[in-house]
Amino acid sequence: MPKQAIKWLGVGMALAWPVLVFSLHDHLGSWPLLMIGAALLAWRMPQARYLASVMAALLLALGGLGHAELGMRAYPVAVSAIMLALFLSSLWQGMPIVERLARLREPDLPPAAIRYTRRVTWAWCGFFVLNGAIACWTALYADLATWTLYNGVISYALIATMFAGEWLLRHRLRRSLS
Repeated sequence: MPKQAIKWLGVGMALAWPVLVFSLHDHLGSWPLLMIGAALLAWRMPQARYLASVMAALLLALGGLGHAELGMRAYPVAVSAIMLALFLSSLWQGMPIVERLARLREPDLPPAAIRYTRRVTWAWCGFFVLNGAIACWTALYADLATWTLYNGVISYALIATMFAGEWLLRHRLRRSLS
C-alpha cells in the first residue's frame, strides 16, 4: 500500500474513532480497540510525537490497570489534551499556531492581525479545555452511544462552528479595517 494511502487511512480512522469503537466494540472488545487507538494516537500527531506517545502509554496503562474500556474511551480526551498543549505552548514559544497558519497566506501581518491571531489561539485553548472536559465526562459516565454521539458528531460540529465563526469574524474585521 502506498505511503499516502496509509497516511489517509490513518487520518480517516482517527477521525472516525468514536464510530469505529461503537461499531466494533461488541465484536472486538475493549483491549484490541485500545491498542489500535493508542497506536493511532502515537502515529498521527508527528508535531507532538513525544506528548502523543506519553498519552498513548497512559491510555495503555489504564488498560493494564483493568480499565481497558476507559482507556479506549479516553482517546478523544488525549487528543484534546495534546492539542491544548500544542496551542498553549505556542503562545510562549515562538509564534502562536494561528499566526503561523495566517502567515502561510499573508507573510507580512500587521500588528493588529498578530494580536488577533494570539486571541484566536487563546480561544482554541479554551475550546480544547471545554471539549476535553466534556469528552472526559462522556468517557467516565455516559453510555457508549452517548460517548459516540458527543465525540463522533457533536465535537466535530463544534469544531466546524469554531472554524466558521472565526472565519466570519476575521472577514468582518478585515472589512471594518479597510
